[in-house]
Amino acid sequence: MTDLVIRALTPSDAALFTTFQDSPFVGRAAFGQAYTSTADGGEYRPDWSWVALRGDTVIARAAWWGGPGDTEPVVLNWFDFADGEAEAGAELLRRAPFDKEYELIAPAGWRDDPAVRAAVEERVAAATAAGMKPLVERYRYRWTPGCPLPERTGRLTYRPEPDDEVILDVLRRVHSSTLDAHARKAIDGPGGLEAAAREELEFFHWCPSPREWWRLAYTPDGKVAGIQVPAHNPSGPCVGFIGVVPEARGHGYGYDLLVECTRFLVEQGAEFVAGATDQGNAPMAAAFARAGYPVIQEWVHLA
Repeated sequence: MTDLVIRALTPSDAALFTTFQDSPFVGRAAFGQAYTSTADGGEYRPDWSWVALRGDTVIARAAWWGGPGDTEPVVLNWFDFADGEAEAGAELLRRAPFDKEYELIAPAGWRDDPAVRAAVEERVAAATAAGMKPLVERYRYRWTPGCPLPERTGRLTYRPEPDDEVILDVLRRVHSSTLDAHARKAIDGPGGLEAAAREELEFFHWCPSPREWWRLAYTPDGKVAGIQVPAHNPSGPCVGFIGVVPEARGHGYGYDLLVECTRFLVEQGAEFVAGATDQGNAPMAAAFARAGYPVIQEWVHLA
């Protein structure tokens, strides 16, 4: 058998990536999206795109994504391999120099379709063989003008907060008791609760949307109820963050925050609003459903 060659692409041979067609069920193909290299004005950088070859044939490939200003990739979100080449895919992940989370994109209800389920499970198995561990499954939502626009409840008031230290304090309170798997992972790490709060703040600043959009929410008696961050990520308008402080929970305020965030973005001209939550976060999933957000995908995260 021809020796396996695993390497990064270069601007001159970035088109190699597209010589192998992945499953139409999972990965970026689930968006109907084609791989486009920054060498040709596209989204993926050649040096963050790796292939495994036997001779001149691509049998596995992976592309790590980052924002326009990032100096290193943020996440692996394109990974696939030919039939019978799962080990080549795993070896590609072992050799590539990026220790980043894998976001596997699957259609909603993917477990109900045997072909889709097999495609997802094959990729999860290969990533696991490469040393990754399942972290969480998340629902991905997309509000569009064809969905109902929820009405504000009027129960909370919202004010901008220019001081990052005040924002950090609210984030610490939110994450002190959280259902979010990524926050819990950060809390369990060496930085603890402080690291989890700062990771959220760094994400807010990373988004190319105005700092002035961030809002703290207050109850009628002037107490902080939570925080909502309308945002734009590089793909467009999104619910950047929704968080209710522990002492204000039990009143359904997550829904209020989501409605405010949605309407704010629509008022800014958004033609869609993306959102996500962990599947185990039942209160937030219920808020998205009540606000009229349909589930469009399910993402399986491995780290």
